[in-house]
Amino acid sequence: MENPITAQHGLKYDLKNAHDELKRLRHKHGGIYLIHQPVYLCVDPEVCKLILTKDFQYFGGRGASFDYKKNPLGQHLFNLEGEAWRNMRVKLTPTFTSGKMKQMFDTLLDCGIPMLERIDELVQQKKSLDIKEIVGCYTTDVIGSCAFGLECNSFKDPKSEFRKNGRILLSARPIFTIAIFLRFVMPSILKKIPVKFIPQDIEDFFVGAIKSVIDHRSSNNVYRNDFVQILLDMQEKSKADGQEPMTVMEIAAQSFVFFIAGFETSSTTMSFCLHELAFNQDVQDKLRNEIKKTMQENDGKLTYDGVMGMKYLDGVVNETLRKYPPLPMLFRKCDRDYTLKDTNTTLEAGTNVFISILGLHYDEEYYPNPEKFVPERFMDENKHSRPQYTHLPFGEGPRNCIGSRFGLMQTKTGLAMILNKFRVLPGPGETYKINFNPKITIMTKKGDLLLMAENL
Repeated sequence: MENPITAQHGLKYDLKNAHDELKRLRHKHGGIYLIHQPVYLCVDPEVCKLILTKDFQYFGGRGASFDYKKNPLGQHLFNLEGEAWRNMRVKLTPTFTSGKMKQMFDTLLDCGIPMLERIDELVQQKKSLDIKEIVGCYTTDVIGSCAFGLECNSFKDPKSEFRKNGRILLSARPIFTIAIFLRFVMPSILKKIPVKFIPQDIEDFFVGAIKSVIDHRSSNNVYRNDFVQILLDMQEKSKADGQEPMTVMEIAAQSFVFFIAGFETSSTTMSFCLHELAFNQDVQDKLRNEIKKTMQENDGKLTYDGVMGMKYLDGVVNETLRKYPPLPMLFRKCDRDYTLKDTNTTLEAGTNVFISILGLHYDEEYYPNPEKFVPERFMDENKHSRPQYTHLPFGEGPRNCIGSRFGLMQTKTGLAMILNKFRVLPGPGETYKINFNPKITIMTKKGDLLLMAENL
């Protein structure tokens, strides 16, 4: 790669303030080094379009080495590369149609009832809401039911296995952070070190849960409209077509990543959204009016079409995802030599590519006054005035987040249920500025996020 920008050229990266650094890097476009590994840092939306979509054949992988013998639950869509990824993507794409989402919608409403009851209980007691924990229980119950067909009961049993293991997996574990770093910069060393990304007891729990569900359904002729059933139907179709069916471990791996990605990304988005609404009461009032009007038009009920058709709710959620994207950066790897269009810069095969989502989302050229929460940025009259690939909370192109439709449905439904019943306010000691935890890959607040609520 020509003319890399190294630390000696002024590009320093402070891991303690990683998220602020990624915002700052919006003005740094070019090459950097991670130890000895060259990395191309991209914050130009036109180049992002080439890498993520137009010239995807050069950047099909994420550039991370992974040993599936040591980590069998890691053989899921997010990690797979090459032909294995393409085959799995084709198999899973029909899983997330709007029709499939509608089938799961009532489950979201059922899981939201205990959430509303918990909030009401705290309101009556005049206690603050640990909103990260509350919406985390909600999304755990939703994903547990939709992915595994199991009732997690996180509100009744805070020590439930799904909730407990979810907390552990998303906690800041030093060995995990080191292993992630080595996957990108020294994969040869990682191959020699027997690192398990997922603790054995948690792996045993999730694999055991899937096996138990499969055995129960086959023995009792049980059919449910959930993610596991879709995978089982795909397995049967493959057998009927004379194709290689998914193994139980592959089913477990896809269910596992659906659980991890689904419960945490949606819960953090809901948390940050409610935080913004607590500090922006005018936005909250406008959104609540839309929710109530939509419900009145649907006999006082929340429906799938009603939730997904609310334009201001869509703007609120997208603005939240702009300020707080679940992943602050996208990773790709150049599979073969590639010359950037209209430049003399050639990325050599094996070069890692980092796309700074935060850099794009906080660029004043696309989002004036980027620290301000302005849902109107995503109204039809405004969002089409920006270049494509300046809003990438779910990535773009063939490797975008396959579950984004489900995540948005879950997030919007939970928010609509809460805001229809309660007004949220800043909690004691809470400040508007969020301090992020730099030790966790997904953007999350350091410490609790406390709100107050009032019955309407």
